[in-house]
Amino acid sequence: MEAVIQTKGLLSLPSNPKTRVSSAQSGLRSRFTTKASKNLVGFSLSLDGFQRFHGLRAEAAAAADGQAFVGGIETPKFLGVEISTIKKIVPLGLMFFCILFNYTILRDTKDVLVVTAKGSGAEIIPFLKTWVNLPMAIGFMLLYTKLSNVLSKQALFYTVILPFIAFFGAFGFVLYPLSNVFHPTALADKLVAMLGPRFVGPIAILRIWSFCLFYVMAELWGSVVISVLFWGLANQITTVDEAKKFYPLFGLGANVALVFSGRTVKYFSSLRQNLGPGVDGWAISLKGMMGIVVLMGLIICSLYWWVNAYVPLPEVTNKKKKQKPKLGTMESLKFLVSSRYVRDLATLVVAYGISINLVEVTWKSKLKAQFPSPNEYSSFMGDFSTATGIATFTMMLVSQWVFNKYGWGVAATITPTVLLLTGAAFFSLILFGGPLAPVIGQLGMTPLLAAVYVGALQNIFSKSAKYSLFDPCKEMAYIPLDEETKVKGKAAVDVVCNPLGKSGGALIQQFMILTFGSLANSTPYLGGVLLMIVLAWIGAAKSLDSQFSELRKEDELEKEMEERAAVKIPVLGQDASTGNANGSIGGEKSYLADAETPSVQ
Repeated sequence: MEAVIQTKGLLSLPSNPKTRVSSAQSGLRSRFTTKASKNLVGFSLSLDGFQRFHGLRAEAAAAADGQAFVGGIETPKFLGVEISTIKKIVPLGLMFFCILFNYTILRDTKDVLVVTAKGSGAEIIPFLKTWVNLPMAIGFMLLYTKLSNVLSKQALFYTVILPFIAFFGAFGFVLYPLSNVFHPTALADKLVAMLGPRFVGPIAILRIWSFCLFYVMAELWGSVVISVLFWGLANQITTVDEAKKFYPLFGLGANVALVFSGRTVKYFSSLRQNLGPGVDGWAISLKGMMGIVVLMGLIICSLYWWVNAYVPLPEVTNKKKKQKPKLGTMESLKFLVSSRYVRDLATLVVAYGISINLVEVTWKSKLKAQFPSPNEYSSFMGDFSTATGIATFTMMLVSQWVFNKYGWGVAATITPTVLLLTGAAFFSLILFGGPLAPVIGQLGMTPLLAAVYVGALQNIFSKSAKYSLFDPCKEMAYIPLDEETKVKGKAAVDVVCNPLGKSGGALIQQFMILTFGSLANSTPYLGGVLLMIVLAWIGAAKSLDSQFSELRKEDELEKEMEERAAVKIPVLGQDASTGNANGSIGGEKSYLADAETPSVQ
């Protein structure tokens, strides 16, 4: 057996060597463990290389006279983190900050637009989510699937995000100021007179179509820009180990954005109150907020360009995985439906959408009853966003400890558990608000105001658990998958299943209202539906945990085997060409030593 020695001029033997026979037991290992090894000049071992050497020492010792010695080059670090990792995490954190800053402004603004508009109300939201938001989400998924087959990743990113930025800028400066010209108010009034008040909700979609378009684009910003574009980039440039350590921390900076954006909404709400009569304060506020959204969008594009220009992609191991061909739209859907892994991911997203919608829509109806004025409504939502940011920031600090101590499976089940407990408290307060009125009155609140506050706490805790645990768990689950499933799986699960869950919750509520007469009468049954959905959610999380763990073990095993196969085993030998008496290893040549025949020096 022959082993290759890479000569780097780093090691030298004693100047007067004694003649002796080398063996596997008394070869280089004994020399490296003597005091003479301290005189090795210019030689260093990183901690990882030293551990790898000990891990492979037994196998290398069996290779006759050649003894394995693995050296590593320690990568530069800052505060204990590799510089290459920092170059990934910092821009990703800034991107997440800007994306969620925009999303908070858009989310708070869309509800004020459609709920407080003339001829509209809270009843429009279920119809919007079911009959407008879901079809547009499906249409986007189909278009995205087509574009992913013909465009590069960078071109796909810009092609998707730039229309969002352009629309929000145009809405604030063109569409809203001219909404009285664009909206068919007279036609909507005639339809209401013909069809009756039961159809006020669906007719309002036609009446304020530009506001509804803003509502849908704001919803898609959360599904597309956050779930598909940002997390797709993060999954592309990070490894599983980096994701486990830093994904929960991405939200730290992002939830600082929630606090600042909440204060921004609060500021513009106060600005509208201080304007003189006859001035459309809401138009001025929209121009300011949409200007900020456009600016943040351009910063997101700049950060994405920098990441692609200066951050190298992680090394891809040469795994012998089946290469999947490019699939068409229907083939992609069939492929995703046939995958148990993707189905479990879809169950998680749909279950969250249904569960949060069952509670959130009921809470918003109470919120409008308590704060009918747009200024008051928007001001409360600003405070709500700030509180959500603070709670989520705190949860982010705890989440890394949860991942490290309990693992992916426990972290994935915390969000449904929190949502179930807080949702039960909210529905209980609505059901038993009358008997509890005297007790609530002693606290200086009405049952309605108490329901608003409890519902707000339910939303805050549920969203903070989602941002700090549910989203990182979901995104980590994509990393072990092949590229085809990552791209099209995320498009199907995140873009379609997210609004599908919300629309499913809206359909359930519509059915309950038509069956039992009112939302209040439907509350006990909505609680029962919430329980069944959450149980299905937990079951899917456990199933996905077992599959995710198996994929991780396979990846780690393949990586370890490839590292072992790549190890070079250096063996000392005599420089026959120069007759060097001290057996020094020098120059740049590679020498062959017979590992099976003992050599006499």
